[in-house]
Amino acid sequence: MRIVALVPGGIGKQLLFFPTLDSLKQAYPEAQIDVIVEPSAQKAYSICQSVHETLTFSYEDRKSLADWGNLLGLIRDREYDVAIYAGQGLGIRFALWLSGIPVRIGYGGGQGEGLLTQTIPLNSNQYAAHTYHDLLQGVGIDQPCPDLSVKVPAKSLDWADAERQRLGIQNSGYVLIAGGMGQGSSSQAYPLESWKGIIQDFEHRQPDLPIVLLQGAGNSDWVKELTSAFPKLKVTAPDDIGKTIAMIAGASLMLAVEGDAMHLAVATKTYVLALFGPTMPDKLLPKDKRFVGIKSLTGQMADISPQMVLEKVWGG
Repeated sequence: MRIVALVPGGIGKQLLFFPTLDSLKQAYPEAQIDVIVEPSAQKAYSICQSVHETLTFSYEDRKSLADWGNLLGLIRDREYDVAIYAGQGLGIRFALWLSGIPVRIGYGGGQGEGLLTQTIPLNSNQYAAHTYHDLLQGVGIDQPCPDLSVKVPAKSLDWADAERQRLGIQNSGYVLIAGGMGQGSSSQAYPLESWKGIIQDFEHRQPDLPIVLLQGAGNSDWVKELTSAFPKLKVTAPDDIGKTIAMIAGASLMLAVEGDAMHLAVATKTYVLALFGPTMPDKLLPKDKRFVGIKSLTGQMADISPQMVLEKVWGG
């Protein structure tokens, strides 16, 4: 059996789709499972254990007839038996219908619903990974959604061991802070001064506890400001997702804004305290005492005070 899953969205959404792929592979171990994702999200699949090939398509860009033709050719050439679409766009539904794939599964509702052979009710009032997993009812899988898990490459674990040695934290626990990146709107931005208040309290209460900043694309200024204010801070800058998740897995606690790093913490069962603006935490965090979300009462992440965060950390 050849199966293709079409999953729009960034790395976070791909991670949330991993349990669906894992269940699919468990139910059909001999199946070849491919995914079609945004080019910027392709790197997520270096830590996925259930996918054969990762193909790319720009779902969000304005597409020409040539783009649609390329997608159709991509699908037809591989002669898939089943397609699972995790979105609701008319264009993709039409392309799947033109492809002639016998089983075309997607959510009900919206334009072009009739172009699918099986539709599943969209229940968005639950953890997003469970919403994706509901699609497997279309192939006769009606089991509970498994936990999000990933496959960390051995070379990434080796890198993280060396990195912790470089930072002088190989024999101790550490707090990892992932902030200042991936904040696409003002409602999802957490102020630098609030981070300073949190770090100051940590250094006062636990002066020997290492605090490590996670540096990635787009937050170098944030890192520079904080290390200037707090010289004891350590900085790690992994250059791929495998190394990032290996560093997260070694942390005793991660503080993060809603985003990719938060999902990686969930995948490694690392204790994480995540800050949310307008999004409800239970849509992006599973029910588990290791994963705590703090939602702004106003929908603006900046309105979460450092004291609210610290009360959760110290149990005050």
